[in-house]
Amino acid sequence: MIDAALFPALETLLAVARTGSVGAAARQRRITSSAVSQQIRRLESHFDIKLLERAGRGVRLTAAGETALPIVREMWTSAESAFGQLAELAGRPSVTLRVAASDYLGKALLAPVLRHLLDEEPPVRFEIVTTHSRAGVRLIASGDVDLAVVTGQETPRGLEDRHLFDQPFVWVAPRRHRRDRTPLTERLRREPVLRLAAESRGRTVLDQYLADERIRPVSTIDVPSVSLLLSYVSGGLGVGLVPALALAEAPRDRVVSAPAPVPPLPVTLIWRPSARRHPALTRLVDLLAAAGARAGAKLGR
Repeated sequence: MIDAALFPALETLLAVARTGSVGAAARQRRITSSAVSQQIRRLESHFDIKLLERAGRGVRLTAAGETALPIVREMWTSAESAFGQLAELAGRPSVTLRVAASDYLGKALLAPVLRHLLDEEPPVRFEIVTTHSRAGVRLIASGDVDLAVVTGQETPRGLEDRHLFDQPFVWVAPRRHRRDRTPLTERLRREPVLRLAAESRGRTVLDQYLADERIRPVSTIDVPSVSLLLSYVSGGLGVGLVPALALAEAPRDRVVSAPAPVPPLPVTLIWRPSARRHPALTRLVDLLAAAGARAGAKLGR
C-alpha cells in the first residue's frame, strides 16, 4: 500500500545520497538537519531496512540503501513526468531539464540552444551543471541530471546516446613576432605547458602525447577549464591542447593555433531513457543534434 506521507522523506533520501551529508541535504531541502534525520529514520522504520551509515564526518548508503536508490530515483522521475503531463492538461506546462556539459561545449552548443528554447512555448526551466565529461556520465548514471553532453565517453549500460560529431584537437600558444615560425610542438619543450584537470579527457590526450614524444615540460600550469586555459594563452603564457570547437572564443590577434596529431574524440549526448518521457527533453536532444551536425561540418572544412 502506498503511503503518500513518505514522499518528502524519499526526496530527502535522494538529497542525502547526492550530497553525502545530512547538513548539505538539509540546506538543499531547506529543512533542519534534525528533520532530515527524522525523515530517514521514518523510512527505515517503515520498510524495516537500514539505509544510511556513518562514514567519517558524513554518511553513506548501506548495501540495502545502494539497492534501493535506483528504485527511488526511477519512481521520482516517473512522478515528475506525471506532474508535467498533468500540468500540460491544465494548460500550465512547465518542466525542469537537468543538463551537464563541460564549459566549452556549454558555450558552443548548449547556450545557443537554450536561448532558443527560452523563446518557445511552453516555458522550460533549466538546471545546468558545468563539469568534465567523466563526471557528466556519473551524474547521468546516478540520476542527478537528465542529459549530458560529453566528449570521448562510453555510454553505460541502461542509458541511451546520440553521436553529434568527432572533435579534433589543436595546439594553442601566445602569438609571437611574425618571424618566429617555431612549431608549437617544439615550444612545448621550453615554455610552460597548460594542462586541464586530471579528470578531463583533454588532459588524458595531452599526457599520452607528451609520454609518446618523451617531452617533459619545464613548467606546468593546471587549469580547471578550457576557457581559463585560453585566457592564459591570450595573456601571453603557456602552450596547451584544446578542442578545436573552443577556438571560436580565442582572440586571433593574440593566439596562434595548429592541428594536433592526436586522435579526434566523439562528442555525444547521453540520457536516461525515462527522461525521454518529457517532450521538452526530446526537443532539446533534437536541437542539440542539429547544432552538433553544424559544428561537425564546420570543423571538417
